[in-house]
Amino acid sequence: MHQGSILIVDDEPGIRELLGQILGDEGYETAEAASGEEALTLLERELYDLVLLDLWLPGIDGLEVLRRLREAGYQVPVIVISGHASGEQAVAAVREGARDFLEKPLSYDRVVLSVRNALDQARLERRVAEAAEGRVALTGSSPAIRELRRQVITAGASEGRVLISGPNGSGKEVVARMLHRHSGRAGGPFVAVNCAAIPSELIESELFGHLRGAFTGAVESKRGKFELADGGTLFLDEIGDMSLLTQAKVLRVLQEQRFTRLGGSREITVDVRVIAATNKDLEAEIEAGRFRQDLFFRLNVIPVRVPALAERLEDIPELVEEFVAEVAGSTGLRPKLFAPDALDRLREYGWPGNVRELRNVVERVMIMVPGETIHAADLAFLPADSGVAPPAGEVPRDLPLREARERFEREYIRQALERCGGNVTRAAARLGVERSHLHRKLRQLGLAPR
Repeated sequence: MHQGSILIVDDEPGIRELLGQILGDEGYETAEAASGEEALTLLERELYDLVLLDLWLPGIDGLEVLRRLREAGYQVPVIVISGHASGEQAVAAVREGARDFLEKPLSYDRVVLSVRNALDQARLERRVAEAAEGRVALTGSSPAIRELRRQVITAGASEGRVLISGPNGSGKEVVARMLHRHSGRAGGPFVAVNCAAIPSELIESELFGHLRGAFTGAVESKRGKFELADGGTLFLDEIGDMSLLTQAKVLRVLQEQRFTRLGGSREITVDVRVIAATNKDLEAEIEAGRFRQDLFFRLNVIPVRVPALAERLEDIPELVEEFVAEVAGSTGLRPKLFAPDALDRLREYGWPGNVRELRNVVERVMIMVPGETIHAADLAFLPADSGVAPPAGEVPRDLPLREARERFEREYIRQALERCGGNVTRAAARLGVERSHLHRKLRQLGLAPR
């Protein structure tokens, strides 16, 4: 695990050497500055995890360095050291943002304890700021969700990388958070990155961090997501939208667990478990030359598929109950009851937007419907054609269950293909399944796309 980098600021070479030896023995990387001006220059060029700062310095003293760091918005924790400071100066240093105060002559144990506590506290604060709170439970009792829950618990306990596939809005991040929660890294950070939402020219900075001035607009140094996830889990959502150049750099980090910030030269070592997710068929992307096969093999150690909502319609009542409570808690609205006819209407709809769309619908009717009970008429805004093929005609009742199911599936999929002009990719999107899964189903049912 990345222990941390520490800048030692003291005008006495002996003190800098002593602190460098103490911290080096504990596994920390150190750099030195002999004055406040030199320290500020180094802090503009490099990102440190902590600063040990002497108050009595030639030129700019330690208190002035603290003030300038605070005014410039630097978040680096600072421990003040001094052999001549008064109580008033110690209080002033704490007011300016110092984490601790160490008196000379320095105690080995006291230095190590203070540094460790300051770094632990800083990491905790970053986790609180970075890790967005989200649902960490798979709601539902359908066979598909029970099997998914079993896979998550089994895979979570390992250190293996997981590749989560599934359509947009199906709950891939929820699965990733559950994998983290069931892992040995549950006490560490969970950091999520949506690769599709970040411009290609900024994704490397987002993942690996950068130093001030590394590129136009880099007005301050910044830690990357790999570093913020040290000791925990990094979730790369929509990995299929990552450029080939960035894929190559991510592959190197996965192999070596080391990287360099943009504009920097120092290699940073981290201990991160990577979980990736995609709504694309990565094997087809590999064939098209848009995704690296070696990266796919690195990520796809444990494949997990999240079913579309259309594949588990029996979970809708439980999901609705959960979303009603969630919306009521976040908005202050009174919880509302969904009548049986409303639940039937929700089950009839195809849900191209999956669980995310269902939550939006629940929030909409809770806001817009004045009564305390939601009826089917309140859901009239849901289109009759939801983007999937309508149910096939009635199947004869005297058929064996397996044959009846195959007849229904064959007609259902045939109509979906017809609506999409024989385009398997579009039909898969309408049906809420992976294209490769639909291809297999077509072969099983004896259907051939035009």
